[in-house]
Order: sequence, then C-alpha cells, then structure tokens
Amino acid sequence: MSERIQKFLANQGIASRREIERWINAGEILVDGELCTIGQAIDGTEKIEIRGELIELKANVHSRVIIYHKPCGEIVSRSDPNHRPSVFHSLPNLKTGRWVSVGRLDINTSGLLLLTTDGKLANDLMHPRNQVEREYQVRVQGKITNEIMSNIQNGVQLEDGLAKLKILEVKEGEGSNTWCRVVLQEGRNREVRRIWESQDLRVSRLIRTRYGSIELPPDMRIGKYLDLTPSQFKGLQNLVSERSSE
Repeated sequence: MSERIQKFLANQGIASRREIERWINAGEILVDGELCTIGQAIDGTEKIEIRGELIELKANVHSRVIIYHKPCGEIVSRSDPNHRPSVFHSLPNLKTGRWVSVGRLDINTSGLLLLTTDGKLANDLMHPRNQVEREYQVRVQGKITNEIMSNIQNGVQLEDGLAKLKILEVKEGEGSNTWCRVVLQEGRNREVRRIWESQDLRVSRLIRTRYGSIELPPDMRIGKYLDLTPSQFKGLQNLVSERSSE
C-alpha cells in the first residue's frame, strides 16, 4: 500500500511533515536516485536518501513520546553554527528512528517540550487547524494596564498576522515585574514575547507548563526527561483525532 512520502517518512519518525516538505522543496530528498516531489507516492520498497544519507526504513514503527524539561540556554535544533547546547544532546538514544520536537521553545524559554518518534503525531499536534493549546507562565516587566489587557485579549497585529491569547490571567507582582498565565492555540515564532512587545512591555521570563493534555510535572527537575504513560499517550492521540474531525 502506497502513501504520500511526507506522511510515510513522518510515520517513520524521520521528521515532521513540514520539515520533510522543506527538504523536498530544497531538493534534499532522492527516491531511487531521482529528486522527490511533494505528495509523491511510495510504498517503502524504494531507496530513499536524505541529504546524501541512505535512510533505513522500518517495517514496524512503535511510537514513543517524552516530556523534556528544557532549561534556558538550550536550542531546539540539531545543528547550530554557534555550537550552542542543544536539547537533542540530552535525550535518550534510539535504536531506530529519531526524535522530532513538537514545536519549539526559543533559547531563553524553559519548561515543557514534547518530543516523539511519531512524525505524524508531531505534525498533528503542531498544525494550526487543530488549535492545540499551549500554556505559559510569563513574567512581564512593567505595569499591565486595563488598556493593555483589552488590547491583547482583542488581538494585536504582528508582522505575520493577528495574534490573540485565548486566556490571559494576571497573577502577582515582584517589584516592577508581573506574573501572568497565558494560553494560546498556535505556535508562531516567539509569539508570546512579540505580543507583549507590541504593548511596549518586555517578557523577562517565559515557562511553558502545558501542551495540549500534557502538563509539566511540578516536581520534574530541569534538564530531565520522562516517558508519557500509555494513558497520556492515548490522550494526545484522542485530542488530535477530535480536533481533526471538528
């Protein structure tokens, strides 16, 4: 049975569908020695090369998802010209497949990062149409006025479109800083920080505490990882299945 190459490789845990599409558009994937095209159908008997490396395809794929408590100072990338520490250096080794991050956290953001060997699940959790919630604790420098609250809740115009928080709760203050709880349903680059910057306020600390149905355990140490339980994994699958059918 054949299926589109993006879906096939994502299910193999190679990368998310989006990343695979970027590789295809860049001419970095060959199928039987020929440049691959978006949506090309394959059945797994082909010889597939990615960036000059022959990929060993697996007959049976067993998905795995972990929570990683990302510290500040690590990037969510495998390659970096500046040789900064990467989250991928702290993860458990895999006999087959590779870790795919579910979204990204910038170098100065800490907290919950999901990683999986299931590229399709990663893609479904990240896809804007599914509107999977991301929750953060945010420390903002400066005074949050009622006008600023109204602006953010109504939506602010960023360079890549309108951005809106689903939930904004102001909690407590520390001197000139104020802690907030925010929830949004998309994962654009530095979106939480840019929303506050649009109001001339700066985020001095940003911690992701939840992604979809998965919360960061309160006692989980920074820099450690934890496998999801079968019920947590099933909960994620049900979440994207429900959102996809809406």
